[in-house]
Amino acid sequence: MIAASMVSLDSGRRVTGWGFVLFVASACAWIGGAVLTRDWALGTQNVVLLAIDVFGVYRYLVRKKADG
Repeated sequence: MIAASMVSLDSGRRVTGWGFVLFVASACAWIGGAVLTRDWALGTQNVVLLAIDVFGVYRYLVRKKADG
């Protein structure tokens, strides 16, 4: 809920980026849980979410903001 709030408030690139970092941590935890319980559907879902979240981290924390 904290990560969703950080992203939805759009309080700047840094806050939004750190929200995506929390989402990455959450997806990794869910993937770990899915592996332990052999719930492959949950694991697949969170691998996709992890890819989206990593893109968000790249977009808001790594990539330089385009001018214009």
